Amino acid sequence: MSVELRDRFFALSAGPASAEEAARYRAEVDATDAAPAATVNGLDVCWHPSARFKAVRFIDAEHLDERVRELFARPSADAPYLAAVFADPHELSFRTFENIVPLDRLFEAVPLEMELVERAERAEGVLAFSLRLSEQARDLLTRLDGLNLYLPPLNAASRGGERFIFHSALLAEALTAAVADALPPSVAEGFSHVNPVFRCNGFEPGDANFHLHRDTPYYDAARGHVSRYTMLLYLTGGTGSPALDLAGGAAFGEIDAFTCVIFDQRYEHEGAPYLDGRKVFLRTELIFAAGEVTEEPEIGALFSKACYLTGESVFAPELARHADAYYNQVAAAHWGGADAGPARETFVHKEFRGVHFVANGYDFWFPKTDALSAAECAAITLLDYFNCKLGGTGFRALCRTEVIEADDAGWIPAFLRDKHSRSVMTRVDKSAFFPEPERAGSMCCPFHTAGGFDPTRFDEVIDLYTDAQSFAKAHILPAPILMLGEDVALDPDRFVIRDNLIHVLGRKALTPVNFAACWNDESIPEDYLTVAAKVGVEQFLVPPIIYNESDGCRHLRFDFFRNSWMVGHRQATIPIPRIIELAWADPGTSHAWRREVDESLIDADTPLEPSDLWDDEDDDWDDDEDEEHS
Repeated sequence: MSVELRDRFFALSAGPASAEEAARYRAEVDATDAAPAATVNGLDVCWHPSARFKAVRFIDAEHLDERVRELFARPSADAPYLAAVFADPHELSFRTFENIVPLDRLFEAVPLEMELVERAERAEGVLAFSLRLSEQARDLLTRLDGLNLYLPPLNAASRGGERFIFHSALLAEALTAAVADALPPSVAEGFSHVNPVFRCNGFEPGDANFHLHRDTPYYDAARGHVSRYTMLLYLTGGTGSPALDLAGGAAFGEIDAFTCVIFDQRYEHEGAPYLDGRKVFLRTELIFAAGEVTEEPEIGALFSKACYLTGESVFAPELARHADAYYNQVAAAHWGGADAGPARETFVHKEFRGVHFVANGYDFWFPKTDALSAAECAAITLLDYFNCKLGGTGFRALCRTEVIEADDAGWIPAFLRDKHSRSVMTRVDKSAFFPEPERAGSMCCPFHTAGGFDPTRFDEVIDLYTDAQSFAKAHILPAPILMLGEDVALDPDRFVIRDNLIHVLGRKALTPVNFAACWNDESIPEDYLTVAAKVGVEQFLVPPIIYNESDGCRHLRFDFFRNSWMVGHRQATIPIPRIIELAWADPGTSHAWRREVDESLIDADTPLEPSDLWDDEDDDWDDDEDEEHS
């Protein structure tokens, strides 16, 4: 049944299906329970759709445990290294909303020398070129449309067609060289490179337009980079009415295949399908040295609200239009400053195990009670924003939620005053996880100790146990929040309140421990060391949280997207070791502890890439800050 559900998903995705057939399939999926088969980037995934796992993602199959790898479908014959996985949409957060597909392998064997020719200035800040490239490269780019990787965009209500996002440093490198040679001096100053994150967009005649919008510039203060121009590469040609309309600038009614349009991101623009065939184009941007950049905190607040409401739209679809409005406001603000915004604001009231709070993604309000500390308010907000998992379930799915629209936030203190929130977090003595080992005895190894071997007093087992404890301590002791099954344990010492700021302390990097052990006899089993328990840890890299109290409320403000900060979050499960008595084991016996440690290292210690933090694509969340991947 599961294999059939997996295969029918791709069969139905590949071509038109009747409404009855699609409804019958959805009913079968909704009636199917499934356990996760693997964990990738913190997400539990399954190899077929089910009532829980419905959000399809395409990943490199090598990221899957080889024990289950072959269960996952290979959706693209031209990219057989990609596997399709299904995630729980309720577990998604701003880090995992979008799926960036790695496609560099496709470009490795293809000559990618490119040249932009026949430059035409269609308006101020609007350039059009013809892309000259080899037949092999032209054929490969054309075949991107047929890779079967399209996914419904988050902002489907505000755009037509279909889209998938991919990463290719090789394609970006080739286009960077072509752009550097072709840009006029007035535009080329400060040019660095083409963003290696691309969106492949496909439209059929009759599809809805991509509505009028601005592309928000990506900005990275650490690297000194900003995007100033959008780059559109049309893989098919056709006519539209018009096919691309830059408000106050140029309009493109007819576009030839492999036309490249580069325009200043200040332009509002709208795209329409071709009238006479399929429209396929790639979108990315040109990255420049930033130079003088002025920061406006209001923009960061708007962007945080937009990202938060995007996540909440999984539970309340009507919030998608509010997130869309915020993204457009952010885009305009980057060029002209923040305006007054919409007349009414959107808030979300949540109740988590008796704790009530109101949020908009930037502001979080809690009732001020003796039972609910400021540190606990900060912890709940972090769990909510990052949608951390408790007992395998995303935090937001554990909350009761209602959407409230109001003119301002003035209603919140009185609203929360009637909510009797209580503490929902336990206190835990972390040292209890790490009992001291027994003192080593004078005994030799099991091979030379007939019937009287005690692994708890054997020096080499104790050494291995001590190393295993060191690994666990390095992750658990600095963690501000621990997950103990469905319970949440708070370490208040990791939340430092100073003046009007809450500092969340943690580790910037997780350090692996070498588990190598020297055994006198290679046949001695290492299974004397096993996993006593697993503890989920939450490590955060976030800016200080602005905190104040007024009108009986604790008011926290989280600007996660300030340009001077890079926000990180990593959830991992840490094994706690203990020594056990075992009968004699064969040398080939699998080592549960070692396997658990290896999986934890993969999950918790993989260096953070920009794509692990957030995917803020313009065309994904409708004109938010585009992320550069280098």
